[in-house]
Amino acid sequence: MTDAVADTNPVFQIQRVYLKEASLEQPNSPAILLQQEQPSVDIQLGVEATPAADGVYEVCVSATVHTKIGDKTVFLAECKQGGIFEIRNLPEDQMGPIMGIACPQIVYPYLRASMADLITRAGFPPVHLAEINFQAMYEQQQAQQAGATAQ
Repeated sequence: MTDAVADTNPVFQIQRVYLKEASLEQPNSPAILLQQEQPSVDIQLGVEATPAADGVYEVCVSATVHTKIGDKTVFLAECKQGGIFEIRNLPEDQMGPIMGIACPQIVYPYLRASMADLITRAGFPPVHLAEINFQAMYEQQQAQQAGATAQ
């Protein structure tokens, strides 16, 4: 009897957080490093969630930091931080917010640290990614999808 009850209890556990991908390019070094001009910085973020096994999901948060002086790249850094989560017995309507808000909030601090470390090791001052409101980001994505479906 207790096994049947345990099988229906909601489960949300972090199995692992890991650096899935990292790359850094400095195509115009060393000449561009001698420039005194302040570079422009463009930061792009992404979240993706995919099933890995029954009740197990991989949620990845990625960031791309592209710094340029004029039209020349100073450096381009990309990191993708992954998390494996066991998620069972949750109502279907809660899965989207769990995957789009809760899991990314857990993975994101690791991504921030990985990105700052990668950029520092490249010889630059660290770029600290800003805190992200994943709930607002998720709600915006939902609104965009609803808008695209309505058209």
